[in-house]
Amino acid sequence: MAMVAESIQTQFPRKLKKKLVRRAGKNRSQIIRHTVQAVFLLLNVWMGVGFYRFVRGYETGAPPLPRPAGVEGWLPIASLMNLKDWILSGEIPRLHPAGMFLLLAFVAMSLLFRKAFCGWLCPVGTISEQLWKAGRQAFGRTLTPPRWLDIPLRGLKYLLLGLFLYAVGSMPVEAIRQFLGSPYGIISDVKMLNFFRFLSVTGAGVLVVIVALSFAVKNFWCRYLCPYGALMGFFSAASPVRIRRSESACIDCGKCAKACPSMLPVDQLIQIRSVECTACLECVAVCPAESALELSVAPRRVVPAWAVAAGIAVLFLGTVGWAKYTGHWDTVVPDGVYRELIPRASSLSHP
Repeated sequence: MAMVAESIQTQFPRKLKKKLVRRAGKNRSQIIRHTVQAVFLLLNVWMGVGFYRFVRGYETGAPPLPRPAGVEGWLPIASLMNLKDWILSGEIPRLHPAGMFLLLAFVAMSLLFRKAFCGWLCPVGTISEQLWKAGRQAFGRTLTPPRWLDIPLRGLKYLLLGLFLYAVGSMPVEAIRQFLGSPYGIISDVKMLNFFRFLSVTGAGVLVVIVALSFAVKNFWCRYLCPYGALMGFFSAASPVRIRRSESACIDCGKCAKACPSMLPVDQLIQIRSVECTACLECVAVCPAESALELSVAPRRVVPAWAVAAGIAVLFLGTVGWAKYTGHWDTVVPDGVYRELIPRASSLSHP
């Protein structure tokens, strides 16, 4: 009997380990997510190069090149202004409308798939993720600020969001139109590009500090400073999709909490309701126990990674396609206005 008991004790762990390794090997969520991230990052690089060539054409007097309207996705405040204008007036704005439609697409993603924009699409989030993973590989770990410091720091992005919402909310529609129709507003996208083209010493110093901290702390910019992510977080609170943990299947290994980029205590909760969750599925990917951790709309109604990717693609391409089809995607500015304003963009001050 003793020999039989010893045989069971020595064989069972091996069988369990084999089963768990096999289960973990089947998870393809991170391959799917990283593919989506790479495609969207390349799309933004392509738009950035096209927009730079568009600006340089007007600076050098060369024949005008097409302007990629998608660059307006990098103008969140103008997008909020246009959204307010549309809601209150019922008219879709003609200046920088693409940014507004992209904002609506990202909000829809957050309503359906939590803060998936941050974990699946955002180019800054993608770069930030690669920075802290590189830091962890180089130094063997990342830093976790103490709770007394982490909580107030996380409040900074909500403070910034509040300031932007107050500024936009306090402006009447006519003031919004005057601002966006001013020389500064018309080429606000060019002003944004020039900020990085002609980066000041102060700006470069701040950027270096953020990059350095991003090596040490998981998603430093996204966690503490990004107001756009804070806005997506508010809408994600209404999402029916969330990470769910099965207590009966969980083996209490703690791998999910260690893998979570948002540093959430996944191993201690039944459902992840936090607005910090980006639906990145890293916790699900590292979980070695069958069905212990899943992204689902309800118990036993699992949402696989391919469904998240497909939903994001449908919302993004559908919104862009509709805006283009109805003629509300491109900003219509006369060539002469661009030829006058772009060469002296650096001298234009905020109205």
